[in-house]
Amino acid sequence: MKTDIYFNYNPLYTNMVNVALIGGTGMVGSHILTSLLSNPAVTRVDTISRRPPPAASGTPPAKLTNFVSTDTATWAGKLSSLAPTPSIFISAFATTKAAAGGFDNQYKIEHGLNVELAKAAREAGTKVYVLISSTGANKDSNIAYTRMKGEIEEDIKKLGFEHMVILRPGLIAGTREESRPLEAGMRFVANWVGKLHSGLKDSWAQEADVIGRAAVNAGLKALEGDVPQGSEKVWTLFGSDIIKYGKESSS
Repeated sequence: MKTDIYFNYNPLYTNMVNVALIGGTGMVGSHILTSLLSNPAVTRVDTISRRPPPAASGTPPAKLTNFVSTDTATWAGKLSSLAPTPSIFISAFATTKAAAGGFDNQYKIEHGLNVELAKAAREAGTKVYVLISSTGANKDSNIAYTRMKGEIEEDIKKLGFEHMVILRPGLIAGTREESRPLEAGMRFVANWVGKLHSGLKDSWAQEADVIGRAAVNAGLKALEGDVPQGSEKVWTLFGSDIIKYGKESSS
């Protein structure tokens, strides 16, 4: 059954940085949303999701607008109609093979929706696109998952955003709502190693809240054109970069 829910808080904004977000209910996405809402440089946030994000509970901040629909076919149209147009579009949207009912469905959902919404954002005039990808993403990989992640990256690169920021975290440390026993075991190891020395952990595992802040900080820097030399069009952040920008304070 399709449900459409709107939570609209639309004061007038001037000189604003508008950000649209998908995947805001997930492990990393929820931290991205929290970081956006607490960042004084961001004056409006629009989320698109199947269910209300955690930050929508209680009384939402004035700058937050949530569009909630279980019909993902409506998402691109909603993104295209946002006014003012988001300066930055961030995708932390992903699913699992188990949740999708097999890899073929996972590919159709994760690749298909990410590329469709990126196209909608690009055509609407969004300048910066930020993608939460994965370590090892490679369109030529023999591993289906990393090949899918690589193909998402490559297909969005072709759209020609002014700036594209790709984050490739390793193991994502933190707490998930759904049960993933193997990943949970690896996170336990990561946390134990991190207590010995953060440097032993940071190269292969990053905390979800750090990844969230890095996505926001890097997106804002890209909007200002403040990116490393040679990364003017596509800026890819790996583990150490994510730690660096994820530990920066909000500007």
